[in-house]
Amino acid sequence: MYFQRLRDLREDSDLRQQDIAELLQITQTVYSRYERGFQTIPVLHLLKLADFYHTSTDYILGRTNERKPYPHV
Repeated sequence: MYFQRLRDLREDSDLRQQDIAELLQITQTVYSRYERGFQTIPVLHLLKLADFYHTSTDYILGRTNERKPYPHV
């Protein structure tokens, strides 16, 4: 599955793949594979990205168009 929203969120924040890779403590190559859908994103990385971008995992995964995160319970 290709995750265009990962790329869009990163580019909207004026960040490089290397910047996000460092945040996730992975290589830029692995992060690039996430964006292109060549490698599955671990849940922990998905959660960290959702928190970093202040959005929901559902938004990143394309399950909703609502960018605002869900309220914390």
